[in-house]
Amino acid sequence: MKNISNNTTMKRKNGSEILLESLLAHGEKTIFGYPGGSVIPLYETMRSYPQINHILVRHEQGAAFAANGYARINRKAGVCLATSGPGATNLLTGVADAYMDSIPMIVITGQVFSTLLGTDAFQEIDSLGVFLPVVKHSFSVTSAKEIAETMTKAFHIANTGRPGPVHVDITKDAFLEMVDFDGFPDVNIPSYKPTITANKKQLEKVVKTIAEAKRPIAIIGQGTHISHAEKEVLAFLEKTGIPCTETLLGLSSVPHNHPQNLGMLGMHGTVPANYAVHNADLIISLGSRFDDRITGKLSEFTRLAKFIHFDIDPAEIEKNVKEVVVPVVGDLKVSLENTLPLLQKTEFPAWIKQIEGWKEEYSMENVRELNKEKAGGKMRACKVIEILKEETEGNAIVAPDVGQNQMWTAQEYKANITNSLLFSGGLGAMGCSLPTAMGAKVAAPEREVWSISGDGGFQMNLQEMMTLVQEGIAVKIMVLNNNYLGMVRQWQEMFEGGYSYVDMQNPDFIKLAEAYGIPTFKASTEEETREAIKKCRAIDGPTFIECVIGKEENIFPMVPQAKSLGDTQISE
Repeated sequence: MKNISNNTTMKRKNGSEILLESLLAHGEKTIFGYPGGSVIPLYETMRSYPQINHILVRHEQGAAFAANGYARINRKAGVCLATSGPGATNLLTGVADAYMDSIPMIVITGQVFSTLLGTDAFQEIDSLGVFLPVVKHSFSVTSAKEIAETMTKAFHIANTGRPGPVHVDITKDAFLEMVDFDGFPDVNIPSYKPTITANKKQLEKVVKTIAEAKRPIAIIGQGTHISHAEKEVLAFLEKTGIPCTETLLGLSSVPHNHPQNLGMLGMHGTVPANYAVHNADLIISLGSRFDDRITGKLSEFTRLAKFIHFDIDPAEIEKNVKEVVVPVVGDLKVSLENTLPLLQKTEFPAWIKQIEGWKEEYSMENVRELNKEKAGGKMRACKVIEILKEETEGNAIVAPDVGQNQMWTAQEYKANITNSLLFSGGLGAMGCSLPTAMGAKVAAPEREVWSISGDGGFQMNLQEMMTLVQEGIAVKIMVLNNNYLGMVRQWQEMFEGGYSYVDMQNPDFIKLAEAYGIPTFKASTEEETREAIKKCRAIDGPTFIECVIGKEENIFPMVPQAKSLGDTQISE
């Protein structure tokens, strides 16, 4: 990386100024933050930087999730900021979420004066130790002299290789200290050299292994979005004729109506996708890490197939699936660009015929019909999401929460624009939806953005409705209310024989949203839902819809825990 600054004249600046200059030098003007004692000098300096767009969240966890959503849409690091002690620890869940899903973030925390470190001072905590397990790297800064180099390294580490959050902990005196400043240095991290270009011999092995296969399937993962490799993935599929399935985080990589796309894989994936992977003799992972939610019982997952694994992180190769016959380490987009000229169209007529049979027999329409009685005559959640897709024509950014609402969204919201479904995948963090959607809307103000939550998850970060109002962030909020912690209840019903501690007594969500000054709508029928969505879309600002759904509707298909993809259940 070249020296970012063209400044040749030495200037005196304090640490706060250098930090803000570093954000601007790296093209970042947005901070999601919450002030506190140790970062007051930074906030005071920020008043002199009108080009910085600071979004005042209502809880630090909201700042981390918002930076996550912002980064997913921009595909470069988002920035969140908190004070020391509880401010820092409140960020932790959102940072861990970004780490699990490989989302680049710059996480800035204040710290007590350097002279007080280790004394258990007020709001002192070992932030470095707290964050270390859930970040790519963590820096401790005790002098303003360190800030320029540290921030240059932080942005480079966060955005390159396998992306992820980088934590920078800065003492209060480092924000205040005046030092000579002449720009930002070149990046020099000898121990950090991610592999971008894959070994050509490995790519030749990929082609040879595909030619030998009779029943191949490609798994499309989050790496496709991270690498901006959607076009290359589609070209790979069409040139080889290999059918594909997408992970939860890989959804919207391949057009949902493409004939080779079997839909989502895994615990709540489509039956054709699960059966195809279960019976394949070659599984090609394109940017997926073989998470347990897509493999099911691992010994069954690996019983028949050979594996080709494309991944930028060598640590993921053979971490879960052993004996990968062709590991391909490198950036997915670059790897596929170099593979495509080597490929030839291949025919798999018997395999495609088998898959078409599964698609006809186990369509989602048939699965939904088998399970409609569980809604108890009330509106079905799957129909709510289907209506939302129809009204937005699949062109919105949608950030679901975690639980049944997430899986209904994954199954029913067929996105027409790549990288438009923002899921909490590896961590599965309830409360993520509203702040993630908020960050996405700030990143793409021209796009329509929906937050979809269950009644449980919504109450974990509902305070960010005030942020939407104060900052004029036009997120459309939808709460699917069944007065249960629905996914936990479903597991209890299926595997425990009864319910415990999942019955939710909720507030009046309509009055609550109105108290925040947000236009509200309530829907109990499909007709009311469609009308409410139309009205929300016509309003230039944040809106809120409560959809009352059947209390005991379950999400199917489902692979029971410790079972194989071949054991996919389609009903009770």
